[in-house]
Amino acid sequence: MGLPRFGRPKGVGGSQLSPNLYVANCGPAVGISYETIALVFGAFGEVSGVHAADESGARVVVSFAEEGSARAAMEALDGRPCQDLGGRSLHIRYSVLRPPTSLGPVNDSVSVSLMASELNIPGLYLLHDFVSCKEEKDLLAAVDERPWKNLSKRRVQHYGYEFCYETRNVDSKQHLGELPSFVSPVLEKISMFPSLGDAANKVLNQLTVNEYPPGVGLSPHIDTHSAFEGLIFSLSLAGPCIMEFRRYVERGWLPKASSSTDMNIENPERNSNFLRRAVYLPPRSMLLLSGEARYAWHHYIPHHKIDMVKDRMIRRGSRRVSFTFREILELIH
Repeated sequence: MGLPRFGRPKGVGGSQLSPNLYVANCGPAVGISYETIALVFGAFGEVSGVHAADESGARVVVSFAEEGSARAAMEALDGRPCQDLGGRSLHIRYSVLRPPTSLGPVNDSVSVSLMASELNIPGLYLLHDFVSCKEEKDLLAAVDERPWKNLSKRRVQHYGYEFCYETRNVDSKQHLGELPSFVSPVLEKISMFPSLGDAANKVLNQLTVNEYPPGVGLSPHIDTHSAFEGLIFSLSLAGPCIMEFRRYVERGWLPKASSSTDMNIENPERNSNFLRRAVYLPPRSMLLLSGEARYAWHHYIPHHKIDMVKDRMIRRGSRRVSFTFREILELIH
């Protein structure tokens, strides 16, 4: 998975100060997103990252910019119920980043498929060559002529409505205007997307453009239910990546699957308490998340510079740009 390699620090009981905290009983497997964890721990100082500590989904490493912030968080939260994290009692110790012994593994324990149909996730679709090379070039030129907003590790642009990363939501009263004309050809093609049915008439009115430099991915998440309607389209441009999907099957906090055929306990790809699938997203491909794929599976992009796909090492490009189209839920007055 390309997880950061953290370990127990030196000293009696691992008591050596460190800006990194190993936090147990906390993570997406127990219903707590990485974004929520970052917000709660951010009250003690700048959080530089929240990482999966292992494959369980219930243990994380919170990395601070300063050791003092980590110490303050540990003193305040260790062994005590945290109301902002669902009242869970956290078990915290210091952790250190182990020096790498090599360039790191590019192999993943889950095989990477080339077609979405191979993943057996209802509601997941992938169309290759959704736009032409010229259309890709024109789309990239159009966004590069417009201002970018810098986040910690990537750049973004918002159209229609701005997504607030602090609240994980949008303010539907703050309309930024219509989607730009340069995406009109893409929207026309989306309306003819296979398997849409009546959903083809939906109006996609929010666009987020993300630019990812090499090695930067996306934390596991499910797009906010309260902000967006059920269809999410994501167009990949400029560079390739893999997208991984996880479904936590031993907890009751996710919507229940209605049609998966591979949820039995004998599944060989089952790892700990969640199922994993992965698909390769080449440039110019369009991904659709709907139904079970949208609501029951976390999706994320591993933080790799090289991906292993069907026994081939594929290096990510100098940048990857995604156009993600959604429909904003209207406020009920």
